[in-house]
Amino acid sequence: MWLLRSLLLLRSAAGRAMSQGPARRQRPPKDPLRHLRTREKRGAAWEPGGPNTVYLQVVAAGGRDVGAALYVFSEYNRYLFNCGEGVQRLMQEHKLKVARLDNIFLTRMHWCNVGGLCGMILTLKETGLPKCVLSGPPQLEKYLEAIKIFSGPLKGIDLAVRPHSAPEYKDETMTVFQIPIYSELKRAERQPSQSPERLSPGQSSDSGSAENEQHLPDGIGQKKSGRDPTLVVAFVCKLHVKKGNFLVLKAKELGLPVGTAAIAPIIAAVKDGKSITYEGREILPEEICTPPDPGLAFIVVECPDEEFIQPVCENATLRRYQGDADAPVALVVHMAPERVLADPRYQQWMERFGPATQHLVLNESCSSVHNLRSHKIQTQLGLIHSDIFPPLATPHRQEEHTTFRVPTVRGECLLKYQLRPRREWQRDAVIVCNPDEFIAEALELPNFQESVQEYRKAMQDGPAPAEKRSQYPEIIFLGTGSAIPMKIRNVSATLVNISPDRSLLLDCGEGTFGQLCRHYGDEVDRVLGTLAAVFVSHLHADHHTGLLNILLQRERALASLGKPCHPLLVVAPTQLKAWLQQYHNHCQQLLHHVSLIPAKCLQKGAEVSSPAVERLIASLLGACDLEEFQTCLVRHCKHAFGCALVHTSGWKVVYSGDTMPCEALVQIGKNATLLIHEATLEDGLEEEAVEKTHSTTSQAIGVGVRMNAGFTMLNHFSQRYAKVPLFSPDFNEKVGIAFDHMKVCFEDFPTVPRLSAPLKALFAGDIEEMEERREKREVRQARAALLSGEQARGPDDRTPPQKRALVEQPRSPQSKKVRAQ
Repeated sequence: MWLLRSLLLLRSAAGRAMSQGPARRQRPPKDPLRHLRTREKRGAAWEPGGPNTVYLQVVAAGGRDVGAALYVFSEYNRYLFNCGEGVQRLMQEHKLKVARLDNIFLTRMHWCNVGGLCGMILTLKETGLPKCVLSGPPQLEKYLEAIKIFSGPLKGIDLAVRPHSAPEYKDETMTVFQIPIYSELKRAERQPSQSPERLSPGQSSDSGSAENEQHLPDGIGQKKSGRDPTLVVAFVCKLHVKKGNFLVLKAKELGLPVGTAAIAPIIAAVKDGKSITYEGREILPEEICTPPDPGLAFIVVECPDEEFIQPVCENATLRRYQGDADAPVALVVHMAPERVLADPRYQQWMERFGPATQHLVLNESCSSVHNLRSHKIQTQLGLIHSDIFPPLATPHRQEEHTTFRVPTVRGECLLKYQLRPRREWQRDAVIVCNPDEFIAEALELPNFQESVQEYRKAMQDGPAPAEKRSQYPEIIFLGTGSAIPMKIRNVSATLVNISPDRSLLLDCGEGTFGQLCRHYGDEVDRVLGTLAAVFVSHLHADHHTGLLNILLQRERALASLGKPCHPLLVVAPTQLKAWLQQYHNHCQQLLHHVSLIPAKCLQKGAEVSSPAVERLIASLLGACDLEEFQTCLVRHCKHAFGCALVHTSGWKVVYSGDTMPCEALVQIGKNATLLIHEATLEDGLEEEAVEKTHSTTSQAIGVGVRMNAGFTMLNHFSQRYAKVPLFSPDFNEKVGIAFDHMKVCFEDFPTVPRLSAPLKALFAGDIEEMEERREKREVRQARAALLSGEQARGPDDRTPPQKRALVEQPRSPQSKKVRAQ
């Protein structure tokens, strides 16, 4: 039967090809690294004479949700200054090519600057980029070593670290000078934190005899002295002088041998500013060549607090670029909070650059929408159900208390400052978020309005709810994609609001805090104040690299609320300890923010020998008002867990993490009120699902059936299903699809399946494309099956297709008569 279906697919595909005329020649696949091969062909002695086009572009404007990041473009090179959480996602959304990055410059070892570096490096490795150079504080090298704890060996990419003490860097575009700046706090006066660091039960705090050496799991040991919060690195970037353009028409008027071999040395000479003599006449370079473009400079400086103001103002290297400098400074980028910018010392330092220098400010006062596609899709989904898909918070412009006496612009996402060919601000790419446009676009889609009206009528005609809607528990999907953050779906994170004053996170991928900011806006501190625990299912980067920012931002939130900062309970594989320890040792103190409960200790029948762990488990159950918090090993990578939460009121939520269909999860999840299960791949990709140890849509639904779950929400979709996954035939009234920023409670379960028709209308074009891809894949599989079948029969068994068709036809009586004659 399957073979017959495959033959029919082949026949229909062939028919379509004939009806469409001759097959179009396929284009060769794009080579994302062609720029590198071009550079190799140039050779070491090649001199470009300076780039023609250079501009700086704001990737992230400094807001609390994304930090500050700057992209620099020339036709020869691409650069990134700082790489906080969410920067990779923004570059993907706004088509700033990650695969072309030559250099990443980091101003200091703080999570707001390096939080996205883990994911960025893994993505660069996947693109095949052979080398990337990281410049900045010396702790970068230790940071890269720490990443390998969960990423494994970073084979295939050469990650070179250029510390601030290295000589200047020079390439085809510019020369970059690193300038270390130390705060006024002297190292001798700095004392280690007196607060206890609760990495794991029974571990001593980071003081006393542990001052010089930290002993990590698996024999890792690092000196604590690597951490240096008093250091920032500024960057002075000086463009190469661009030679003038040869004026062909002027040269012809003067009788020069244009179009012959003799013109080449003349062009070279005048571009170098030399006069030439032709037929006894001296010709000056300015007669036949435009003036050279001077080597402009731009400066990137971070001044995180008042302790750095005086060192920045007094820095001798920076002073050389103020006033009558050899290289005029076109732009200074300031990554500094308002209190620093308002300081008279800092303002006077800005003024010393002169009126010709532009200034760009990147900080939390810059109001700018960054993730435009998230706002667009949420606005359109809100037309279907505004409670389940609530509108996202938009940044409001804060009052700019600081006034400047120099030309100053506040950052916005995609704002450009062009250095060449002409110095100017360019705002044509700046993001404008217009919900009315998003709504109008959705309403013009075929059948969308009709399907929404039909859904609403069906809900009105349905039975009325038996009792008043209960808001809690409330499930908010913050990240529903897999592998890497993309423009519509961020990576794994689900917030469970157990009650108005207590919540927990199920996984915490990169950008989770940014998603919280976009969902809650000014209420984000209140939400962080309710966070009692985080469950980390396993140590893949898309599930845990947002944890550090949650820890750091939670400390800030509790301080703003006037609450004490007690450690956050984190249930995770014990292997997470090494990563947290390394980051603490070399970047920022954070161990006092976390109490780690090994996930294996919550398995059924696990023996907990440590009284400290027992106390933490009891604290976890009490803080979350849970009767039980149970984990089990699932079928993914080593040390991957799923979990089941049983509330004191009786409801039960089960979370799969990443897994293939898993019997252990079925057992701990029996009779769950809600199952949240990954559905990374569509039906028909079962082999790929096994290779990648994930589940298909129907497999995930099947787990819910075997578990007898009251409802199943599917999430963790492959990014090939950017907007919506393909709907499986197994979908029923107990299954729903998760979207980023979707908010559901148990009373929404009857509603969620009925959203299918409006969703199909909203994403009809995307579904059609996915179905076409699936059909082509099935045709390829059918061809492969036929080919393998022929090969299995051997050469002696093979017959021509026409003869085989005759042989396989049923023999009629008439055909027998013909043969008899």
